[in-house]
Amino acid sequence: MSTVHNHIVQTDHAGQRLDVWLHSLHPDISRARLQQWIRTAQVKVNQSGQKPGYIIREGDQVHVEPPPAVPVELTPEEIPLSILYEDNDILVLDKPAGLVVHPAPGHAGGTLVNALLHHCQDLAGIGGELRPGIVHRLDKDTSGVMVVAKNEQAMQGLSHSFKSRHVHKHYLALVRGQVTPETGRIETLIGRDPHHRKRMSAKVQRGRKAITNYRIRESFTEATLLDIEIETGRTHQIRVHMAHIGHPILGDSEYGRARAPAGNSRVERQMLHAACLALLHPRTGLPLEFTAPLPADMRTWIQILREPI
Repeated sequence: MSTVHNHIVQTDHAGQRLDVWLHSLHPDISRARLQQWIRTAQVKVNQSGQKPGYIIREGDQVHVEPPPAVPVELTPEEIPLSILYEDNDILVLDKPAGLVVHPAPGHAGGTLVNALLHHCQDLAGIGGELRPGIVHRLDKDTSGVMVVAKNEQAMQGLSHSFKSRHVHKHYLALVRGQVTPETGRIETLIGRDPHHRKRMSAKVQRGRKAITNYRIRESFTEATLLDIEIETGRTHQIRVHMAHIGHPILGDSEYGRARAPAGNSRVERQMLHAACLALLHPRTGLPLEFTAPLPADMRTWIQILREPI
């Protein structure tokens, strides 16, 4: 919400907290954000500032004037993007392997966020900042479909869909060894590896529930191509679960080995691709589905595995 709004409290709404009532009127804005606006007098009741817990009364006149979104301290960069879909609310892209999603120590620039800041000329602001809304992430060396929010309403809607598991995510992965059985369901906790803090592990006493389902698409002598669907979205989930069952993803040096099957050269990155993403549009509610073709390096390795030297 970026425009001014004026409301008058009706009889059946009297007695509610100010922040709760405003959130019911503007569900696309988080309650925390509304509370911040109330505390900074962006929200006034009968021309006076109030606290978020103020109990509204019949006839109260509530004026809401959101602060303008402020630029973030990130540099827009002209980085080529493969856009699958774009409207005023969301952008869907096919992320290439090697592209970091968000700036972090060691990756201050050259990221997807830098690219989106350059590409998107209609960002409405998220969390009070002019930035794209990263609802979910793909690892640097994972390729495939990603959706990004362009305004607060889209961010809230997509975040709710992901948390309530109304988003369908389908991956393709080349894993080491011949997987059995034909289909499987992996359900574990995933948490920080107590011995390697930058890694995640399924061998933990405490963590978050993670569920991965797989089906064999094609088997080779030393590897297997899997269709994978995840019911949860934990950090490194597919990579951790594949390693957990003894079939790490080819090229995953963090959870397996980077070397290729015998007789072939090194696999340069983990062979994991987000092939399909299905969701409901956060504004219209219409179902959308997007697919990204296998990248060239995965196609090459599949051909090598089909016809070993």
